Amino acid sequence: MKFSTLSIFALVAPFTFATPLAPVDVETVHVAKRATVTDTATTGYASGALTSAVSGDSAAIVVISGTITGNTVVKIGSNKTVVGKAGASFSANSAWMPALVGVGLRVLNVNNVIIRNIKISKVLASAGDAIGVQASYKVWIDHNELSSDMSHDKDYYDGLLDITHGCYAVTYSYNILHDHWKTSLIGHSDSNGSEDVALRVTVHHNYWYNLNSRLPSFRFGQGHIYNNYYLNSGDGINTRDGALLLIQNNVFKNVSDAIYSTDGGYATVSGNDLGGSTNTAPAGTAPSIPYSYTLDSISGLPAAVVAAAGANLGF
Repeated sequence: MKFSTLSIFALVAPFTFATPLAPVDVETVHVAKRATVTDTATTGYASGALTSAVSGDSAAIVVISGTITGNTVVKIGSNKTVVGKAGASFSANSAWMPALVGVGLRVLNVNNVIIRNIKISKVLASAGDAIGVQASYKVWIDHNELSSDMSHDKDYYDGLLDITHGCYAVTYSYNILHDHWKTSLIGHSDSNGSEDVALRVTVHHNYWYNLNSRLPSFRFGQGHIYNNYYLNSGDGINTRDGALLLIQNNVFKNVSDAIYSTDGGYATVSGNDLGGSTNTAPAGTAPSIPYSYTLDSISGLPAAVVAAAGANLGF
């Protein structure tokens, strides 16, 4: 892989600015949520590139300040926050934009992981998903932009954001997902019900556009999908294999099949604007939601989601 600038913030260890491109001033970066609970990161110097920085289970915040290119997937350990530093002050063409090109992130058999404010694009199927979460719990994926292209066939890339193998307490929020064939698979396969029945996933305030399918495709477990905006896409939300979904206050525009079911999934649906599309999913028992939340009105929701979603945070 080719690495640009990144930093590591840790509870008991110092952090690093690796600077192959240019020097960067040391500064304390405020992160709204981190993989630790109440402690404050300390400052100092160490060294390490992305793969080593995110490995292991020690609590750390890894800050990406530039673009990393390659053809691989990097595994993230427990108790990690991986966050892009640039935020709104950096243009899309800036050499310092926090981005992974051809490099995906894998959250496998770990817990307490946050991924925020990063653009990830064009991760080849031979490497894996742009973000893949497997057999993990307490994972938050927020304010990222995930994409590929649709000029290649559907198997050239794998998923943008796949959550499988019984993941529990996973949320993805305020992300942009666009220009992709097989977007977001939740639930590994039709034969993996004994494990994936444990899935508990929340999907809210994401902007989905120019996509073919899996927005998401959800097997076996329970999901809460609310206040998303879907634009110019093929298949929408697919509930499958006994999945129980609560689908609330989403807006669909120019989506062929907004809400549907293959293989016997269920959906409890309310307050959605289907934009002339249909909901053909059978009604089921609504999953119990163990957290408090506020539903935004669908009036003005598209503009609000487009303005808020994506790798646009400033720290």
